[in-house]
Amino acid sequence: MNELAEPIGSPLTGPLAGPLAEPRPRIAAALTDDNELIAACRRGEARAMERLYHQYKRRVFGMAHRIVGASDAEEVAQEVFVRIFRALANFRGDSALSTWIYRLTVNASLSHLAKRGRRHEVGDDGLTDLPAPPPAERDSALASRIEAALAVLPPGYRAILVLHDVEGLSHEECAAILECRVGTCKSQLHKARARMRDLLGDSLRGPGDAR
Repeated sequence: MNELAEPIGSPLTGPLAGPLAEPRPRIAAALTDDNELIAACRRGEARAMERLYHQYKRRVFGMAHRIVGASDAEEVAQEVFVRIFRALANFRGDSALSTWIYRLTVNASLSHLAKRGRRHEVGDDGLTDLPAPPPAERDSALASRIEAALAVLPPGYRAILVLHDVEGLSHEECAAILECRVGTCKSQLHKARARMRDLLGDSLRGPGDAR
């Protein structure tokens, strides 16, 4: 369930906390370089494998960090790269390399949470999109509350929020990563944002807003 996107460590980005995500290259422009990189990795070239690792390590770690939490992020990121290099020989190129890596990262993160006794589910109702919460990049207290609220969301909600609102991926890209319908992504995002609003309460209301 994964693709890659942005760095790690900083508070939430995108609609949840401000634009920290760096621009992602368009898929078509990256195909040739990706194909060459994949071919070199398959030949066992150490420099190519190192390049792939450094190209995606921050994004893999950042996504894992936001889904499983800081204490387990490194363990999950290491597992993701083990999976990447083991499975690269069978990568068919049906999707962009980044989409495939995102899928591996989400899968590894959700599997890790499942081992800790948590469950994740993807529903398929309520296609209405709510507006994203306003940026909060200048409010460190709110950013901390957003991180805390994100941590208690069900893993499935957490994954779609990270992919869409933090990484800035489209509904179509999220659906490809999560291997579900676009409508399911929209439904899950709607419910995840509503749950975040419930958790954050008045923190997301502007000074002039009324109930």
